[in-house]
Amino acid sequence: MLGGLVFVFLSAATATGMIVRGRLPDHHLSSESKDAIRLATAVVGTLSALALGLLIASAKSTYDNAEVEMRTAAARVLLLDRVMAQYGPETDKARHLLRELIQKRLSRGWSAETTDDASGSALGEYQDIEAVQGDLRSLSPRDSVQRSLQTRALDVSGMVAETHWLLVESGKEGLPWAFLAVLVCWLSLLFATFGLQAPANPTVLSILLVCALSVAGAIFLISDMANPYVGLIRVSDAPLQSAIERLGKP
Repeated sequence: MLGGLVFVFLSAATATGMIVRGRLPDHHLSSESKDAIRLATAVVGTLSALALGLLIASAKSTYDNAEVEMRTAAARVLLLDRVMAQYGPETDKARHLLRELIQKRLSRGWSAETTDDASGSALGEYQDIEAVQGDLRSLSPRDSVQRSLQTRALDVSGMVAETHWLLVESGKEGLPWAFLAVLVCWLSLLFATFGLQAPANPTVLSILLVCALSVAGAIFLISDMANPYVGLIRVSDAPLQSAIERLGKP
């Protein structure tokens, strides 16, 4: 969606430049005037390239962090299940709740908008992990080994809950929209100057449209990677799929 809008803006800017070109007096487009335009737009072009590079780096960092969070969460869930399995059959209910939590996560997605929403009789995810923690606290260890396992299980479940709340708190960060808006304005100015100076023939028009499409594609990639749990470029849920196959085993 965002990439398409950027493509429309850049194409419109190019067309505007070509329309203005046909209405300007000849001396406005003399070689000296074109040199001055190129020098001025070089500054904007450099700034645009830097801004686009920063946005790409930021989006890639967000995507990589989300991928690490997914693997870490799956590993912690598996660790919690194994610790509870070592405790004994008293944790069967808590292990079942943990498996239901992962099944819900797979069916509803991994985003702040879905994990806390109640759906029919299904509770929000934070309530599920709190129920697991409640069952763990209600255990009555018979010896020091079970007491140690209970403490460890509570620690790991706390880390699972922490991962959830970190997702909730960071879920609305997204792209720096003001920065992106300024970047699109700079790019539109550049493409308007391209249209102002370029002759209106099919070859030039094709190249300009391909360039506009390339820039719009870069913006699309940035917006998609900045929201790593939705869209075309999303973090794989393979770690969770692998985890759920191992949950509940003796």
